[in-house]
Amino acid sequence: VEPNATIREIRLMFHKLYPRWYPARQSIKLDPKGKSLRDEEILQHLPVGTTATLYFKDLGPQIGWTTVFLIEYTGPLFIYFLFYFRMTFVYGLDERFTSSPHPVVNLACICHSFHYIKRLIETVFVHRFSRGTMPLRNIVKNCLYYWGFAAWLAYYINHPLYTPPSYGKNQINFAVIMFLLCEAGNFSIHVALSDLRRNGSKTCKIPYPTKNPFTWLFFFVSCPNYTYEVGTWISFTIMTQCVPVGLFTLLCFIQMTIWAKDKHCTYLREFKDYPSHRMPIIPFLL
Repeated sequence: VEPNATIREIRLMFHKLYPRWYPARQSIKLDPKGKSLRDEEILQHLPVGTTATLYFKDLGPQIGWTTVFLIEYTGPLFIYFLFYFRMTFVYGLDERFTSSPHPVVNLACICHSFHYIKRLIETVFVHRFSRGTMPLRNIVKNCLYYWGFAAWLAYYINHPLYTPPSYGKNQINFAVIMFLLCEAGNFSIHVALSDLRRNGSKTCKIPYPTKNPFTWLFFFVSCPNYTYEVGTWISFTIMTQCVPVGLFTLLCFIQMTIWAKDKHCTYLREFKDYPSHRMPIIPFLL
């Protein structure tokens, strides 16, 4: 290959020789234990001499991230309704199609549906993915997580014996306001991150606050989208006062903290001028 060949071009050459392994399925490395090279990297800019040995790994069957998100987020949306409408196979014949006496149950359904509808809209119109695919085998694990928790939450929130929040309307109203603010903040961050890749570039860039006040959280954390996402589920926990929702929120926080730390380390590694006062997910703490 020519010295100015990109890794993407090398993937395409490899695919031409071995049609079974399409580009998205290939991991190309300089070292068997090293990181996979990015498509836009140029051979002559890599730490190699006049000859180079590239290592190939089969990543297995792949699926597009857009398809992944559509599958993951459509499930919880419809699964929740099975419990909300109290289908006969869920709570029994005596409780079929009866509405809950507690207004917060209706409100929880609206908020839960709004959250996942927003996610679906973002997947189609907002998100720009640096990597186009993920291993197909992961979709089962992801769906079990999102779909399973949606069923668990919905079962208890819509149960005939559900008990409303202890502090009544004050607790519910506070939670709804917090929920809407966090949803607006999460959407604003996703739009800001999408704008960094507006020209189709996959190059990592430092995100900065914009004129939108919701993006000002970039002053303090590297991944405010995760901060707002955790805030959304904390507010939903307060709104419903339901233990399964609280456990789901805790797991979300743990997972998103891991993702935020990884992203934060990537920023620090790739940008020498990265703001030193930023934390991964919680301002001044974590």
